[in-house]
Amino acid sequence: MEEMYLCIDLKSFYASVECVERGLDPMTTNLVVADPERGEGTLCLAISPGMKALGIKNRCRVYQIPKHVEYIMASPRMRLYIDYSADIYEVYLKYLAKEDIHMYSIDEAFLDVTEYLSFYQLTAKELAVKIMADVKETVGITATAGIGTNLYLAKVALDITAKHVKDNIGYLNEEMYQKNLWRHKPLTDFWRVGAGTAKRLAGMGITTMKEIAHADEDMLYRMFGVDAELLIDHAWGRESAKMKDIKEYKPKDNSLSSSQILMRDYTFEECKLIVREMVDALCLDLMERGMATRSVSLWIGYSYHLERKPSVGTASLPTSANSYQAIIPYVMEVYESIVEKDQAIRKVTLSCKGVMGEVYEQYHLFTDYEAMERDRKLQLAVLEIKRRFGKNALVRGMDLLEAATTMQRNRQIGGHKSGE
Repeated sequence: MEEMYLCIDLKSFYASVECVERGLDPMTTNLVVADPERGEGTLCLAISPGMKALGIKNRCRVYQIPKHVEYIMASPRMRLYIDYSADIYEVYLKYLAKEDIHMYSIDEAFLDVTEYLSFYQLTAKELAVKIMADVKETVGITATAGIGTNLYLAKVALDITAKHVKDNIGYLNEEMYQKNLWRHKPLTDFWRVGAGTAKRLAGMGITTMKEIAHADEDMLYRMFGVDAELLIDHAWGRESAKMKDIKEYKPKDNSLSSSQILMRDYTFEECKLIVREMVDALCLDLMERGMATRSVSLWIGYSYHLERKPSVGTASLPTSANSYQAIIPYVMEVYESIVEKDQAIRKVTLSCKGVMGEVYEQYHLFTDYEAMERDRKLQLAVLEIKRRFGKNALVRGMDLLEAATTMQRNRQIGGHKSGE
């Protein structure tokens, strides 16, 4: 039996949701999803298909929208978008078991329909049309689909082929892929080919998938290491991963990270507060998951106009920990040592790798067990209060300072307004 996959995407999802909520047609309405409080330099999270038809780019900044174009600006409502995504997932479940559905993102999903075509007595395209129509009827949003004989081809059919047909459904098998897309440019249109990869390939005179397919494999492995295997397979239209592999995948290493772009330039002293807030949030996240870490990495990005390289450093802890009191001294020591004190700061990223369960936590000779246990009980109490009454029900005194961002971020989802 030939395998068959669908990759379904929701057109301009955030913008379409905002149009539907207003009783407007996303295909003809000019609407932008962007936070007006962030000014004209803010990035548009989405623009409606109607605006795309005018040649306006999806991820533009507000000031890049032509002045003569009239449009509605909708403030992000991430909780609403999650609810819509859940409703659409319920539509998928009407046709397939959850084991055959992979939500790739909030607005995109892979569906393994191999075993369902004979059951429904439908072709892959007929089933795609049926599901897309159900989505439209249920939530009022237009979907597009890619159909492929493997996961990769389904994604490429969605990203490249579906855009050029009236019914918004593309189809590819390996033969069609090689015939129709081997010479397609640019390479960055293909799934998992980023600008950096394309630039390195261009430096070797390679600008198409056909040229990758026929390139010297040893050269590709020298350039990309083990990633060359995936690149070569995709150049031929092959993909070894199945839906079952996705469902059974478990990462070897666990990590946690958080990042924020500040709304204005922060001084060296002001940013100390941001780092402390982020360490506090990270520790609560570790505690809630029953995890601990041995190292925390700090990435500080400077103001856009400075064009300076970011400062990067790692705090190595003597033992694994998830306590704010145990971790903060080491992180602040790194901050003091790597950050340029006279430069304006605009972005902060905090991450910990090699996260492990608390059961593996180790102590050394100088560990103050009583202090750690007190801190642990305090954090658990804080988590319980936040779970019951909301994230801002209990905050640290530093979170009330003018430069603090925690309370504002607690009202966001994915760094954007939740709409609540």
